[in-house]
Amino acid sequence: MQAAINKEHMSFQAEAKQLLKLMIHSLYSNKEIFLRELISNASDAADKLRFEGLTDAALYESDSDLKIRVSYDKEARTITISDNGIGMSRQEVIDNIGTIAKSGTREFFNSLTGDQAKDAHLIGQFGVGFYSAFIVADKVTLITRRAGLTPEHGVQWESTGEGDYTLETVEKKERGTQIILHLREDEGELLSGFQLKSIIRRYSDHITLPIVMKKEEWSQESNEYIITEEDETINQASALWARPKSEITKEQYEEFYKHVAHDFEPPLAYIHAKVEGKQEYTQLLYIPSRAPFDLFDRERRHGIKLYVKRVFIMDDAEKLLPNYLRFVRGIIDSNDLPLNVSREILQESKDIDNIRAGSVKKILGLIEDLASSDKEEDRDKFKTFWKEFGQVLKEGVGEDYANRERIAKLLRFVSTHSDTDDQTVALDDYVTRMKEGQEKIYYVTADSLKAAKNSPHLEIFRKKGIEVLLLSERVDEWLVANLSEYGGKSLQSVAKGSLDLGKLEDEAEKKEQEKEADEYKELTTKMKEVLGERIKDVRVTFRLTESPACLVVDAYDMSGNLERMLKSAGQKVPDTKPILEINPHHPMVQRLKYEEGKFSDWSNILFDQALLAEGGQLEDPATFVRRLNDLLLQNVLSGK
Repeated sequence: MQAAINKEHMSFQAEAKQLLKLMIHSLYSNKEIFLRELISNASDAADKLRFEGLTDAALYESDSDLKIRVSYDKEARTITISDNGIGMSRQEVIDNIGTIAKSGTREFFNSLTGDQAKDAHLIGQFGVGFYSAFIVADKVTLITRRAGLTPEHGVQWESTGEGDYTLETVEKKERGTQIILHLREDEGELLSGFQLKSIIRRYSDHITLPIVMKKEEWSQESNEYIITEEDETINQASALWARPKSEITKEQYEEFYKHVAHDFEPPLAYIHAKVEGKQEYTQLLYIPSRAPFDLFDRERRHGIKLYVKRVFIMDDAEKLLPNYLRFVRGIIDSNDLPLNVSREILQESKDIDNIRAGSVKKILGLIEDLASSDKEEDRDKFKTFWKEFGQVLKEGVGEDYANRERIAKLLRFVSTHSDTDDQTVALDDYVTRMKEGQEKIYYVTADSLKAAKNSPHLEIFRKKGIEVLLLSERVDEWLVANLSEYGGKSLQSVAKGSLDLGKLEDEAEKKEQEKEADEYKELTTKMKEVLGERIKDVRVTFRLTESPACLVVDAYDMSGNLERMLKSAGQKVPDTKPILEINPHHPMVQRLKYEEGKFSDWSNILFDQALLAEGGQLEDPATFVRRLNDLLLQNVLSGK
C-alpha cells in the first residue's frame, strides 16, 4: 500500500525527450554500446561509494566486495545490469534520470547538424549513458537504493522512453542499482551468454571492478547451453593504467578512453607513463579527436580523474592541469597522496604542483612530437589538433609563464605569405622568412579573417614583401598582450604606434617622408581642429599605398579591435582616442588640401571610412550617409 501511495507519473524534461529520439536513430548502427555505457555507469557508482566510504565506512553495509553483474532471461526477454555501488535516492533518480542534469543543454542542441555520424559524436560527449538503454529496449526498469538509507527507501523507475515515466517507492534489501532492459522484438540475438560476454570483453575489459555472469555449460540432453549457479569474471578487472604498456593493445587504450571521456570516438593521441623517484604516480592522458561543444565554457570542468593507490578520489581534479589544457582527458594515480585528500588539500599540495608540472610537460611533449614528426599520419593529427584545440592552447601563453616558449613554438597562424585561410604558419616559419634587416614580427588583429586580409594597414607591407600574421580569433588579443617577443624578435602590431620599419627603409625614403610631413602640416592641424574629440591626433602616414586614411593607436593603448570586443561583452572600458593617418599620395587627400567649403564634411568622411575599414561602428551612421550623399550629388551636378 505504501508503494502505491508513492507511485507517481512524471514527464521527462523536454530536452530529454529530444535526446531520446535523436539517440535511438543516430546510435542504432552501433547499438552494442548500450552495454558499455551501462557498465561504465555502474563502475562510476562503485567509485563514488569508495570515495564516500573513506569517511563513512558504514555505507558498505557489511558488503565491501564491489562488483557488476550482467544476466539475461530468454523467456522474459530481459537483460539485467546490477551493481552494489552508491545507488540513488528518490530525488537523485529524478535529477539524474528524468532530466539532463548538465549545463550547456541549449548549446548542445544548437550544435546538432542533422548529420547522424556527427550528431552521434555530440550525443556521446554529452554523457547520456543511461539513455542508450532505449536503443535496444522498449521498456526500462530501474530499481535502486542509496547506500546509507534503509531498505524501505528503495526506488523503482520505469519508462518506455516515450516522454513520461513512473516513480515508485519499493523495498530493496541491497544497496546499489539494478537496470532491467525489456528488449525490442528484433533484439533477440542479445539473449545469449556468448554474445554478451563478447561485448563485455570488447568494450569493458578495462573496468577495474569484476564484471560477473553465471557460467554456462553445454547440455547434451537439451542440446543447448545451460546457465549454472557458478559465477565467472568476464573482464580482467584490474586497473588498465597499472598494467605494463607492452600488455595493453591500442584497442584497449581506446576503449578505456571512451569510458573515462564518455566519448564515442577514439582519441587523437595518448600518453601512458609511470613516474618514479621522490614521487610515484602514473599518468594515462588522452587528447580527444574533436572539441566538445562547451570547450569555451571555462567554468565547465571535465578533465582528469584522480586516483590514490587505485582508489577513485574525484572526477574533475582541476588542480592537476591548467585551464588551457582543459580538453585533456584521462587519469592520474598517485602513490603518495593521502586517501582522504580534499579539494582544499589539493590547492596547497606541493605533490600536486609537481604532478601538474610533470603532466603539462608530458602533454606538451606529445603535441610537439605530432607537430615535428616525419610521419604524415602524425602531421595530419597535429593539423586536426590545431583545428579543434588551437584557440584554447593560445590561452596558455598568458596562463603558463614557465612553458610560454614551448607553447609559442606550437602556435599556428594565417599570414600574408600565402592565400590560404588555414592556420599553418609557425613563428619559426615566419622568422626563417624574415627579410634581411627585419627586426620585428609584424601582425594585425581584426574581428574576422576577411577584415584582417583587407586591412589598409597591410598596404606598405605588401608593397615591400614583408610578411604579416593575420590574427582574427577573439583569443588573439589576449595572446599578443602576453607574447611580446619570440626568439629574440619583438612582436609589433601594424596598427599601433608610428610606423618604423628600421633597416627596411632607406635614407632616401625617410627624407621624403619628413618632407611630405612638413608639406601637409597645415592640413593635419586643420583636420585635428575639425575632428576635435573624435581623435587624438592627425598625421601623415607612409603605411598606406592605396587607401586615403587609416586609424592607429599609440603603442601602449588598447587596440580598436580589443576595445570593441570588451564593449560587446558588456565590459566598461576607457575610450581610446585613435590617431587618424592620411595618405599624402591619395587624390582625395591631395584635393582636401585645397578644399574650403566642404572641408569639415570631407574630414569627417575620411575618419568614418577609416573606422569602417577596420571593423568599427559609426556613432552617427545617418550623418555619415548624408555627408556622403551631399558630396556625391555635388560632384554629379558639377559634372565631375
